[in-house]
Amino acid sequence: MVNNQSYIRFSGANRYVLDDELASIVNITMTLEMPFLLKGEPGTGKTMLAHAIAESLNMPLIVLNVKSSMKLVDALYQYDTLTRLNDSRFGDSNRDVSNIEEYIRMGKIGQAFTSEKRTVLLIDEIDKADTDFQDDMLDVLDQMEFDIIEIDKTIKALHRPVIVITSNAKRDLSDPFLGRCNFHHIAFPDPKMMRKILRVHFPDIDVELTENALTTFYRLRDFDDIEKKPATRELINWIRALNADPDFKPKNLMEGNLPFLGVLYKKSQDYEKAWNVINSRRRS
Repeated sequence: MVNNQSYIRFSGANRYVLDDELASIVNITMTLEMPFLLKGEPGTGKTMLAHAIAESLNMPLIVLNVKSSMKLVDALYQYDTLTRLNDSRFGDSNRDVSNIEEYIRMGKIGQAFTSEKRTVLLIDEIDKADTDFQDDMLDVLDQMEFDIIEIDKTIKALHRPVIVITSNAKRDLSDPFLGRCNFHHIAFPDPKMMRKILRVHFPDIDVELTENALTTFYRLRDFDDIEKKPATRELINWIRALNADPDFKPKNLMEGNLPFLGVLYKKSQDYEKAWNVINSRRRS
């Protein structure tokens, strides 16, 4: 039987800034014991929210990185037939070859179910999986149990995990899937929220550098035909780079002198487009 524990309210973590709406939906989702589905473009903090919840509530974090080829059973458990075959062939193991259970290894969902302590289970990029995987996975998470067919054993969750599911919206999720989750779309931070985020990471940062970097950053995000726009992570790393350069002056940014573009743009075609736009503006 699942051991349901009283919830501690989540209000953020050391390096995670969230607004009141997101805090409210996180807490009501934990109260209702529902999976929490997060959508938003890459770099909006979806994955980091799960880390922040685990840190704030002092729970272990278990991460299931979903792959397009993944089968649900891989997330539940694996039967290590190769090791069993080698043990039976060479006989140099302390394991009992006749006991299949000794060759069962828990997958990420299995680990969350069998953990002695309540966990945060992050299921990252669920939109990479097919519809059958999505719906079957939620069946397991609803029932809080699954069967290991090789040993005819049912694994029941000791504690109900806090379940955070992320999607980059690259593939539509099924209506049944959506109906069984609480949902929140994390919009890209506006300048006001981004200032709060930067203050957390750089409490003593120069005001001129912050304002000039922010103005430039949002202008760079608006360039046409950019496949992977710079996100919060890139902005933070860019400011680190600017701050570490002894020759850099904040006024350089407003003059169109933008060093370290490779920190902001991670795709060659995006870097080239941005570099061409910036240099054409400087010449005009």
